[in-house]
Amino acid sequence: MTDLNRYTGLDEAYNEKQPIRPADESHEGCERIWSLRKFPKRYIVAIMAFFGFCNVYALRVNLSVALVAMTTNYTYYINGTKQMVGPEFQWTRQQEGLILGAFFYGYIVTQLPGGFLANIIGGKHLFGGGILVTGILTLLTPVCARWNLYLLITIRVIEGLFEGVTYPSIHAIWANWAPPMEKTKLATFAFAGSYFGTVISMPISGALAQSAAGWPSIFYVFGTLAVIWFLLWCYIVVESPAKHTSISNSELEYIQAKIGYTEEQSHNMRPPWIQIISSPAVWAIVVAHFAENWGFYTWLTELPSFMKFALDFDIQKAGFLSALPYLVMGSVVIGAGFLADHLRARFQLNTGLVRKLFTSGAFGFQVVFMVSAGYSTSSTGAITCLILAVGLGGFAWAGFSVNHLDIAPQYASILMGISNTFATIPGIVSPLLTSVIVEDKGDTGLWQIVFYLAAGIYLVGGILFGLLASGERQRWADVPTGYLSQQDIERDDL
Repeated sequence: MTDLNRYTGLDEAYNEKQPIRPADESHEGCERIWSLRKFPKRYIVAIMAFFGFCNVYALRVNLSVALVAMTTNYTYYINGTKQMVGPEFQWTRQQEGLILGAFFYGYIVTQLPGGFLANIIGGKHLFGGGILVTGILTLLTPVCARWNLYLLITIRVIEGLFEGVTYPSIHAIWANWAPPMEKTKLATFAFAGSYFGTVISMPISGALAQSAAGWPSIFYVFGTLAVIWFLLWCYIVVESPAKHTSISNSELEYIQAKIGYTEEQSHNMRPPWIQIISSPAVWAIVVAHFAENWGFYTWLTELPSFMKFALDFDIQKAGFLSALPYLVMGSVVIGAGFLADHLRARFQLNTGLVRKLFTSGAFGFQVVFMVSAGYSTSSTGAITCLILAVGLGGFAWAGFSVNHLDIAPQYASILMGISNTFATIPGIVSPLLTSVIVEDKGDTGLWQIVFYLAAGIYLVGGILFGLLASGERQRWADVPTGYLSQQDIERDDL
């Protein structure tokens, strides 16, 4: 076994291990190929994961747009004559709510099992497979909807079951691919795909619904894109750096030396369930994840209603404005990830301090802007406050969402499964509770209660995370065998 101290002069060692450039690669085309070869493979994984999460949210939210077209009158032309036909489906409001909520009933079930499976079989196939099956079921959605209402609901539940493994499994990938000083920007860049996927998919779904192909084209387009992404994912991404056939020795050694263990060393480690469940650091993540998702899901479902009825805002003429909070949040998530790692690397700030600063600080500002939105006297002021309240949540994602990798990297998928189980509850409870509170959607006083509730949850989440969170690897997550280089593994196998 190679001693870790042997790699104190890593920079010099890496320079010696760079791949030798072939002598005949001199013209411009070969120069470009050579540049692509040298592009770090961990960044390619992040880019593919970004587009994976774009698919995750596109497949999740497209039904909310399609449902409008499925349940309203539509027109078509025969020989230049305009014909109007009634809605294809005569569902009640309760049935529509059941269809939209069915996804989350499946989604919440597979969070913890998904984290556990990813810890055993790895994240690549689980993450990709979850999106593939969801994409295939999305392609079948028009047929199921026209066949039977409850078959459609069943399909949505199953889609939720398979999408439920995506968030836990991506942390299993980062446990192998993300060096400690880069894990925030790599993970948050991937997570940002979910917000950009939401922003992009909703207007595209609206355009497809109004096209000649009608609402079924929404499911055919996004289902096909998911299948294409899966094929690229399987071809490009591998489970760990050690299994990559074209990774440079310098990048391989850099990742393994910085992480401190290899996939082989941690593969057979059994999760210490009692220590995990009783860890204050784990519950700090759970509370923060729950708090952030409460606000996010509240406005993901209720923002259009608030703008239309309470602010008398013409949402049909401002589709971009309704999506702006999520565009802002996606951009902030990426920027916050880079900033967090910069503070840790350049200014040597403690990891725990950075996580607390970004999470608790973001929650504090969200409290201020959430309450301010409730008391704003103009539609412009209220919308601005809500955009800031939702968008600033991106800083929190550079805190709690990566904290799993700080405290127990080899069990990060399991920890994400635990925290996202609790964080899915707001997606089910928040819209229902809001509908009970806001009996009259035009009453701003009732909406203020919703604002106060979200602000209170943010406040509690920020305080508890600040008190309980940690940036250090927990004792129960130590890898006893220490560092083992890939070269040593290969020699031991001989």
